[in-house]
Amino acid sequence: MVSVTSKYQVTIPKEVREDLKIRAGDKVVFIKDKEGKWRLMKFEKLAERIIESSKDIEKTVKESRKGFERGIRRNLKSLK
Repeated sequence: MVSVTSKYQVTIPKEVREDLKIRAGDKVVFIKDKEGKWRLMKFEKLAERIIESSKDIEKTVKESRKGFERGIRRNLKSLK
């Protein structure tokens, strides 16, 4: 358990710092998970997760463009 100071600051317990590999000067964020629970995470870790989860976006965009192009060509043929 930690206490919140009058400036709304807390000290992260040693065990938590060690588990999360948090060091002085690191940036941390609070993330609300799917269950609505708040999680503490290093900003660096969050950035890594965002990059990892967005790897398929480029492929999806290319596939969407191809589908859009096919749809336009089909519609243009039907106008002739």
